[in-house]
Amino acid sequence: MHAVLRINSFDPAKLAGAGEALREFDALHAAQPGFLGTVTVDLGDGRHFVMNLWRSAEDAQAGLSVLGPAVGRLIAPLLASPSELIGTGTVIRSDLAPDEGH
Repeated sequence: MHAVLRINSFDPAKLAGAGEALREFDALHAAQPGFLGTVTVDLGDGRHFVMNLWRSAEDAQAGLSVLGPAVGRLIAPLLASPSELIGTGTVIRSDLAPDEGH
């Protein structure tokens, strides 16, 4: 499994009205071969830690050709500052369990 880690700093006012754009992006993301899911953590003040999980680094790289333009169209207009790539790498341990409450 491969992870891509980012900090996204959103403009809270723009984010509040962006439900449709976020749903469209999530659906596009989920449709990419090898995409396993996303963990998003609200850090407050519009900042989100985002971890995208992929079957492999090759799948993540291939997804960029579709997701890059979608980020520019759907996500970038909502940001207060450019998305910050923290890093990418192989997941060496995970004990994620499904959230039965959602």
